[in-house]
Amino acid sequence: MKELIFESIKKWDSIIILRHVRPDPDAYGSQAGLKELIKEHFPHKSVFMVGEQEESLSFLAEMDQVEDEVFSKSLVIICDTANRERIDDERYKNSEFIIKIDHHPEVDVYGNLSWVDEKASSTSEMICELYKEFEKDGAILTNKAAKLLYAGIVGDTGRFRFSNTSERTFYWAGKLIEKDFSSLELYDKMYETSLSLLRLEGYVLSNLDLRPSGVGVVYLTKEKLEEFGVTANESAAIVNSFSSLKGIKAWVFFVEEDEKIIRVRLRSKGPEIHHLASRFNGGGHPLASGAQVSSWDEAEVLIEELDNICS
Repeated sequence: MKELIFESIKKWDSIIILRHVRPDPDAYGSQAGLKELIKEHFPHKSVFMVGEQEESLSFLAEMDQVEDEVFSKSLVIICDTANRERIDDERYKNSEFIIKIDHHPEVDVYGNLSWVDEKASSTSEMICELYKEFEKDGAILTNKAAKLLYAGIVGDTGRFRFSNTSERTFYWAGKLIEKDFSSLELYDKMYETSLSLLRLEGYVLSNLDLRPSGVGVVYLTKEKLEEFGVTANESAAIVNSFSSLKGIKAWVFFVEEDEKIIRVRLRSKGPEIHHLASRFNGGGHPLASGAQVSSWDEAEVLIEELDNICS
């Protein structure tokens, strides 16, 4: 599959790389890292990365502006996105050829070529594997590409603490860190926090509802986010703030975006939660998933099911 993807990249003069909505470091790292690999090895090609600009990740890369007609004459590569609903630009449908590269459990089969590796720690790790095909063709891994891919791996492994960290993950981390970029500076940028977010974290720690089943529940209403001056996207940075709490098995953050959309962030230390997420308009990994409910009553139904799983 890696050979097929590389051959497809060679054939197309215009390439657009997409990823999921509300991007994290792996979405940005894999998207921008792949763009850098292609542009460095094939400088004559037009390569774009498209999606909403996430300000907290702007230090990694800036998104490109692409006209509608460009999609119809471009190869589209979609990184780190398990299902079509989460692709951050519906214009991908106008492309004649689509490639999916992802490490989430496959819930939605799409693309003319689909490479899904659930054992990979991150899609950035998969792009490192794809680099082998570039290397066979004489490509050299640039410092910029290494930094981007390293950021994606670090982000999705929680600085190599999560269970998805494997021998292969450390192999590629070692290869990437050989390049000329400052990992300390990168960590500072990735984990820098604002005073408002720090104060919100204090509120979350003080108001965590820990249930007898081992389920932790946090409610962040729109009013509460406005009170602390934190956006719904920014609040994702504190989802693991009490992951070391004794007795906790799984936890859920409900983050209200408007009257009809309440984002759900699910995390677990053992019980699998991705099937639960899929029943509530979401999906993800067995221990880290996202979902969506439309009311606080529906949120209580999700909590009851999570209680049953952890019991």
